[in-house]
Amino acid sequence: MARPIKWRKIEHVPVMPYFIPSESGVEEVPNNILKLEELEAIRLKDLEGLEQAECAERMEVSRPTFQRILLSAREKVADSLINGKAIRIEGGNFTRNICPIKCSDCGNEWQESFENLELIKNGKYVCPECGSTRVMCEKDCRGKFCHKNCRRHW
Repeated sequence: MARPIKWRKIEHVPVMPYFIPSESGVEEVPNNILKLEELEAIRLKDLEGLEQAECAERMEVSRPTFQRILLSAREKVADSLINGKAIRIEGGNFTRNICPIKCSDCGNEWQESFENLELIKNGKYVCPECGSTRVMCEKDCRGKFCHKNCRRHW
């Protein structure tokens, strides 16, 4: 069985999803797709100047995983700068937060991304063990745990 994909936690979602070279007369510019977690790795390491261990901790990944993400991002940015390619920022395996969830009926506990929690609010999310819709965040999210990206009860 394949190992489940681990969510990469990001704190910053860019306002502008494109960077395009300002070359006049160019109709279609080739581009590189920079994943949101790659942009976050560059932001933490190169813009904020954090050590890799701290960057990995903030993204909730291992140091080797952070290194792979950072190298991929830097390669794409370098290729775009050297070869005049546009950068399109989209996609990836990211979340704005990871919340511990508990089923009120069977007591099952698991972790879920903030983005999937919107389904809980709409009643479309069920416990993977018993199928109950009575699920809630396990911790008190009013503090800095969820950075205001989570709700305690739905």
